[in-house]
Amino acid sequence: MTSSVLTTSLVSTLDDLVGDGTPVVSLAPVELSADDRPLPLDVRISAPITGSDLPIVLLSHGNGWHHDGYAPLAAFWASRGFVVVQPTHLDSRRYGIGFDDPRFPSIWTERIADFGRILDQLDVVEAAVPGLGGRVDRTRIAVAGHSWGAQTAQALLGARIMGEDGQVGKDMSDSRVAAGILLSATGVGGEELHPFAQANFPFMYPSFGELTTPTLVVAGDRDQSHLSSRGPDWFTDVYTHSPGATDLITFYEAEHALGGIPGYEVAETTDENPERVAVLQRMSTVYLRTALRIDDNWASARAALNGSTDPIGHVHSK
Repeated sequence: MTSSVLTTSLVSTLDDLVGDGTPVVSLAPVELSADDRPLPLDVRISAPITGSDLPIVLLSHGNGWHHDGYAPLAAFWASRGFVVVQPTHLDSRRYGIGFDDPRFPSIWTERIADFGRILDQLDVVEAAVPGLGGRVDRTRIAVAGHSWGAQTAQALLGARIMGEDGQVGKDMSDSRVAAGILLSATGVGGEELHPFAQANFPFMYPSFGELTTPTLVVAGDRDQSHLSSRGPDWFTDVYTHSPGATDLITFYEAEHALGGIPGYEVAETTDENPERVAVLQRMSTVYLRTALRIDDNWASARAALNGSTDPIGHVHSK
């Protein structure tokens, strides 16, 4: 059998675990209150048109993106019963805030604050989408992020930032968040960081020891960062050092976009692979459902991926 046939078989097995998709409604832009923010906070909300007790996923985009990106994940998660809320952070190319802008040094904290603003205004989120009111389960909330978005999400999960004095910074976690998914999450800081990163990205000195919330880490074994001289293993540091990051999916031959999760046929995807994206869609959905205690199929999904003869990836678990 060819690799494509084998992957199709794996996807079919995972489909048995995630179920059939339902139609989705997606609404944007929805403006949330953010009086202390330099620019208004716009979000996209995607949700299935049917179903009740719907869990929530807050999805943070990578550097330069916006709330219209990451459709391969947002639409899939919504079709499988999640309400997905995607903010447009201040680093979006839509706003043109560059490294020399006086607002840039605080963008990483504003990104984290955006999640808090959303969680504080779930009434507005529900009311914005016709027919969504009363169908959301606010006790089941997860955060997810890609690249810089992963750094944003991990702060809500408990990760902290090391200060210049070598001390662990303040706790920015949120007790309302019960699970997380970190996609292409950058690793620990140190001498391997390139001078540009050292000068411009103070958040790239994370401490993962305080991240105790259940978390899935996803990395590509060909993801070579332009910000660090470390190899692709840099993107697995959160799994190595965090007690909460209990599972790591490593996709073979995957680069930073993990096959195309920012969007279909976008320039940032250097490793386009629809099969990889299909597997990631389903594995992440099963993980979220298990971590949020909706069902308990993660062990079966993990066994399906690790037992497949198609060399697309592997799950490591603690």
